[in-house]
Amino acid sequence: MRVKAFIISLFSVSFIVALVSKQVTLEPNIYLIALVFYLLFSTLYSHLAVIVKKGNVNMDYGVTYSLSMGLFAGPLGIFIFETLYRFTVYFIRKFTKTADPDEFLHVFYNIGSFALNSSIAFYVYHYISPFFEAVPLGFWFVIIILVIAMSLLSDLYLIVLFTFMGDIKTIKDAIDFIKSRNILDMGKIAFSNGLLFMFLLHEQWEMLIGLFLLNYLVSRSFMEKNQSIQHKVERDKFEQMAYTDFLTEVYNRAYMDKTMNELNKTGEKLGIIVTDIDSFKPINDTYNHAVGDRVIQHFAATLQSYLKDEDYLFRSGGEEFTIFLRNREYQECVALVEKMRDGVKNNPATAEYKTYPVKIQHTASFGLYYYKTCEEIEIKKAYVYADQLLLKAKDLGKNRLISKNGYNDLPLSVRFKSKY
Repeated sequence: MRVKAFIISLFSVSFIVALVSKQVTLEPNIYLIALVFYLLFSTLYSHLAVIVKKGNVNMDYGVTYSLSMGLFAGPLGIFIFETLYRFTVYFIRKFTKTADPDEFLHVFYNIGSFALNSSIAFYVYHYISPFFEAVPLGFWFVIIILVIAMSLLSDLYLIVLFTFMGDIKTIKDAIDFIKSRNILDMGKIAFSNGLLFMFLLHEQWEMLIGLFLLNYLVSRSFMEKNQSIQHKVERDKFEQMAYTDFLTEVYNRAYMDKTMNELNKTGEKLGIIVTDIDSFKPINDTYNHAVGDRVIQHFAATLQSYLKDEDYLFRSGGEEFTIFLRNREYQECVALVEKMRDGVKNNPATAEYKTYPVKIQHTASFGLYYYKTCEEIEIKKAYVYADQLLLKAKDLGKNRLISKNGYNDLPLSVRFKSKY
């Protein structure tokens, strides 16, 4: 109720100011021409504004042309413009079914706040501008002062609203809200409205239309670029989600298949490792699946800590992981896997069980198949070889590495064939 009362009060004050203020002497046709252009381009620009909903109020972030119209046409002229403009936008949103449930109330807030601010700016301009006439760039100093003052007034109105709604509770919240205003947007508003005001005063309609079009094209280009970036970020995010294991945050089996297809005929030397946690089922049986999940996470993190950026780690099964080691010789791969094996053994996982922390000692077995990707041996077949080596390691007592240098089994023509 207090929010509605404040908005209606703001609208009423702006309406009264418009009626009782001394009116600017303008030829009706001049004002009508300006009004038509402002309504046309403001309405055209409205769908480019960034709309942020906070509480029960919509906040439009974008260039507003109210200041220049207010300085040119005075309180009544700006009130008429704001009323026509805000209701035009309202009916467009209703027609396109993009209006919020409280959109009608927002119309009165926007009319009241923008018309009142522009009316205040009108009087301040005529009061302080004589003091800046002899100052170089004095006109622009005045415009910048007015934009800053209008921005602070707008923030004050919104702070009152958000305080009523409970979104702002402390002075710090209010200060943070004021600090969130974009300085570059304020500069764009100042210089756009300053130029428009000068064009209005001199009835330079071609220049006025040109500036409107320039602002529109720049804003539309920025919006489309921003949307393109946003869509790419969303696509990348969805792709990452599709190829990432939820539990361990390493690559999943789907991404492993994709990577296999990419690496299959690159002609590079590759160490394919298949590994899993030894005696994992008893861990789940002794504790619970939450503890088991924590052990899997810890195992994945341990493996990842030994890899370079160019290497790949995949969760290829429940507690099974596959690693692709790239740009290493066979002995380097063997030495690295042995370090991994020792690291897993000497680095127990920490988990919570029945509200108490527990350390879970565990080991892992590894199968390593080293070869050079080529047409003679499909990478999927090499993966099967590595998996068979893992099974052999399990059969021989676990916590060990069984490896094979398949590179030596390749024909000389393949071994010494350049991958380029």
